[in-house]
Amino acid sequence: MPLILASNSPRRQELMRLITHDFSAVDPSVDEAVPDGIGPETTAEMLACRKAIAAAKQFPGDWVVGADTVVEIKGERIGKPRDCEDAKRMLRLLEGKLHHVHTGVCIAGPGGTESFVSSAEVWFAPMSEDEIEEYAASGEGMDKAGAYGIQGSGARFVREIHGDYYAVVGLPVQRLYERLKEKI
Repeated sequence: MPLILASNSPRRQELMRLITHDFSAVDPSVDEAVPDGIGPETTAEMLACRKAIAAAKQFPGDWVVGADTVVEIKGERIGKPRDCEDAKRMLRLLEGKLHHVHTGVCIAGPGGTESFVSSAEVWFAPMSEDEIEEYAASGEGMDKAGAYGIQGSGARFVREIHGDYYAVVGLPVQRLYERLKEKI
């Protein structure tokens, strides 16, 4: 039975290949607006389900995986930066502090939908203004929640992590693998 990843993210596609090479990736093209008052974990799960369900409508009979990552600091959701200035603002919020990363995953297919959230606590080291300016200007974090990539040069700012590393990267590999083994 075919497996579809509802994501254009090269990072998520690379992580899916750790589970299987037998999948196709499609652009989910969904509205990512979230009403006020929705918590970060719920947001990640809701957006993952929007993506998976939208793609599943295009591919009835196939299993579809959708995922979304949300960074949270002190209860505030932090998505992808709009521009370089927004990336710097986000990095200033995170530097020297603890934040949480939540990746929601939804599997939609012939048997219905199933979803879960995998999370991690991440401690950033203090960053100088020059480091913030340089990293934001690099563009590495522009397409990532929280404006950084733990799997890239953003790793130099991560002092400690507790939880699922792959949830921080964008797809909780082990938990998804276990769920897919039950379905496919």
